[in-house]
Amino acid sequence: MARGQLRIYLGAAPGVGKTYTMLEEAHRRAERGTDIVVGLVETHGRAHTAAMIGDLEVIARRRMSYRGADFTEMDLDALLDRSPAVAVVDELAHTNVPGCRNAKRWQDVQELLNAGTTVLTTVNVQHLESLNDVVAQITGVEQRETVPDAVVRAAEQVELVDMTPEALRRRMAHGNIYRPEKIDAALGNYFRTGNLTALRELALLWLADKVDDQLDAYRAAHRIDATWETRERVVVALTGGPEGDTLIRRATRIADRTKGADLLAVHVARNDGLAGADPAALARQRVLVEGLGGTYHQVMGGDVPAALLEFARGANATQIVLGASSRGRLAQLFSAGVGVTTAARSGSIDVHLVTHERVRRGHVARRLPAALSRRRRIAGFLTVLAGFPALTWLLHAASPTTLTNDILLFLAAVVGVALIGGLWPALLAAVGGSLLLNWFFTPPTGRFTIAEGANLLALIIFVVVAVAVSWVVDTAARTTRRAAQAGADAQTLATVAGSVLRGARPLTALLERLRETFRQETVTLLERDGPGWTVVASVGGAPCPAPSEADAEVNADDRLTIVMRGPALRASDRRIVEAFAAQAALAVRQERLAAEAAAAKPLAEADKMHTALLAAVSHDLRTPLAAAKAAVAGLAAQDVHLDDEDRAELLATADESLDKLDRLVANLLDMSRLQAGALGVHAVDLGAEDVVPRALDDLGVTIPLHLPADLPAVHADPGLLERILVNLVANALRHSPAGRPPVVTASALAGTIEIRVIDHGPGIPEDRWEDVFLPFQRLGDRDNHTGVGLGLALSRGLTEVMGGTLTPEETPGGGLTMILALPAGAHATEVPE
Repeated sequence: MARGQLRIYLGAAPGVGKTYTMLEEAHRRAERGTDIVVGLVETHGRAHTAAMIGDLEVIARRRMSYRGADFTEMDLDALLDRSPAVAVVDELAHTNVPGCRNAKRWQDVQELLNAGTTVLTTVNVQHLESLNDVVAQITGVEQRETVPDAVVRAAEQVELVDMTPEALRRRMAHGNIYRPEKIDAALGNYFRTGNLTALRELALLWLADKVDDQLDAYRAAHRIDATWETRERVVVALTGGPEGDTLIRRATRIADRTKGADLLAVHVARNDGLAGADPAALARQRVLVEGLGGTYHQVMGGDVPAALLEFARGANATQIVLGASSRGRLAQLFSAGVGVTTAARSGSIDVHLVTHERVRRGHVARRLPAALSRRRRIAGFLTVLAGFPALTWLLHAASPTTLTNDILLFLAAVVGVALIGGLWPALLAAVGGSLLLNWFFTPPTGRFTIAEGANLLALIIFVVVAVAVSWVVDTAARTTRRAAQAGADAQTLATVAGSVLRGARPLTALLERLRETFRQETVTLLERDGPGWTVVASVGGAPCPAPSEADAEVNADDRLTIVMRGPALRASDRRIVEAFAAQAALAVRQERLAAEAAAAKPLAEADKMHTALLAAVSHDLRTPLAAAKAAVAGLAAQDVHLDDEDRAELLATADESLDKLDRLVANLLDMSRLQAGALGVHAVDLGAEDVVPRALDDLGVTIPLHLPADLPAVHADPGLLERILVNLVANALRHSPAGRPPVVTASALAGTIEIRVIDHGPGIPEDRWEDVFLPFQRLGDRDNHTGVGLGLALSRGLTEVMGGTLTPEETPGGGLTMILALPAGAHATEVPE
């Protein structure tokens, strides 16, 4: 059976018309004769959306009960049994009620697709997993329900349902999205013009990335190598040289000329992995690129222009930025260079050759280390001086041999010398061997002359082969040594990375690893402080206070320097130490940013609490005072005639305002008593069926109650328990949507009575559950001007004083459940877990 196709309608915010547009497509398909059904559509009370369902076949929802509350979910089994060609399933990111086959609705959709059903669905950009934190930062509202980006990217079609912020706000103001009582709060919070503009840009950029993926797949499938300039992409080639910073900044300016352009930095490393750029310079340049919003890449290749162009074409780049050649004129006569060659082969990609301070200064090659040790080179020279005369004597004293055999024996001797001492002893052996062959074995002997042309050719071949073999042997030895060095360097850097990642303090771990690796007594990181130096971090012995007192010094950046006391560093070791230094500079910046954030957090929390307290005193205490004063003033007015009904209304207003003021002041006083440990508790055994209704009467509300008839007594202070329930229910009412009041349930469990206050509001992310119990917090309130923010903090404190707990839990289907757990009465029957 062929898998069904997934079509997603993506929106920047609620109300842009995703569901309406999806239903329009459903009607179009139905008119074409397609077998289509509605698995689930959430209308959210919007009349136009509900009317749009029309005569489409609708699968009845499955009703479920969870912890005393009733819910409805999509009936996946009925939909699979119906097996339509197309199914309409709204809200892809929805979380199913526990007890459903799948935890998430997108998993239900995957089952439908696997069964061969094509699915039309919707999702908002804030529900995409990769953008969830970004949206929370912009809007201040964290979304609990997310869908993996891979699920959305795998869709055959993603259609953006777009609307300008101004049009969406007008739709909101006309009552087409939320009920009238929610409109003002929504327009002043989530639906601010700035929020909607940012969300719209996020949706457009995310969809543009998916389109890029589709374009890349199409180009790969059709083997299209030519650049399609759908988006500006600037590739900057880095060699690890000092000109890299200049190239990166120039490429950034080029990319900034086009909004949305991408910056990619690439370093082409030799495919033998042995010769490369300065790792410290590349590390610094990588930090610079990423700090400017670009990405860093490294590719392997022996032909640098070919590897660079292959990368650029694979990235669909439009421009390449390279540094102008730093080689001298003579070198350019023999080779055009990377820049010129890349420009000649680039085709439709523009190539910028950027001048820099090292242009035409000539390329100073790094001196290669000797292939073999000094001792082996001396042994090679001694072998030539002693061995070749001995070989000549043996051949001369032996029975006569042919010149060919003599040449082969001398050639074998040259190879042996190359293996022992390397290139220069082998070259001496080749020249000396040719002279000895000429004098002693080539007619006429005893003179440096050659009578026959064939003998001359043999000697020439001998010299050429001897030199070639010597060069190959020396190159192999040099390559082997460099490979060993590269392997050791790689192992060192890998060990450094591991120790830094595992350490709680990366800077100290890095310096300690540096000290152990190079057997130093002391390693100190210094920072320039005006004319002097400041010790940032040090490991080992006493810190070195200045570079002048150190045995080795390596600069990390313009201000930071690593100094060491101990054995002298080899020239080859300095490159690795420079890589350490670059990472040390990065670790310093990270530690300082973390310290600044940690230092600012208490100040921010204190400021937040002070602001909340001031708001409470200036508004929540003043408002009931003002209302009561106005009512009393109206009653005391001599020039106003009041009938009995008006007088009763003013008295009720004054009484209600003073009660509200009394509760606010009582909360503040109780919180101060809790913090001082001076709150008295008188716990007795009492029934929850007696206390819960009294709390609801205090609030003047009627909500669903589910209290079992056989519920054991709870051991608590009646007054404090009532106060806790009043605060919890009031909080739930404040967050509950219209038409879905909170629910109160109770149950017994292992000697504990649990009272649950369940709401179906927006809820709070799990990682912020504890924040709701902080004093003067109104986390997630749609009306941020109601309540001092002490209700939940006080409720938890009162609960703990009575030996209980107050914990939050996510309400299935959305919302928050507060679980009040208190000890059961002394005569309660134990209920097993």
